[in-house]
Amino acid sequence: MRQAARRLSALVMILGFVIGGMANTSAHAADKSSWLKAVAKTIAKKQIYPRSALAREIEGTAKVRITVSRDGRITTYDVIQPTGEAVLDRALERLMTRIDPLPAPPAGIAEKELTLVVPIVWSLH
Repeated sequence: MRQAARRLSALVMILGFVIGGMANTSAHAADKSSWLKAVAKTIAKKQIYPRSALAREIEGTAKVRITVSRDGRITTYDVIQPTGEAVLDRALERLMTRIDPLPAPPAGIAEKELTLVVPIVWSLH
């Protein structure tokens, strides 16, 4: 089977970052950027490609809105764009459990909760 020759690719990018109360200085922007990279790294590290999706060569992309508390705990999440593939959409729920808690936001952010929009991609190469 060609699966052995393929590489699993999990892409995580932060699409949107909805917060207020953070000064727009280069130090704060760097803190925010570092935090977003840490969040993306955590998600990518804990994302698992379901075996049944691998066997059937199913790929997909979903978008999830995640609300994070000051300590990094996920308070809510909402799948705003499902993949359309039941096996991958079920994997999203398990992924949200595995990534909780996320890295805590930087101290320069004054909000009690932060909301991110994150694309989760399952792709075979």
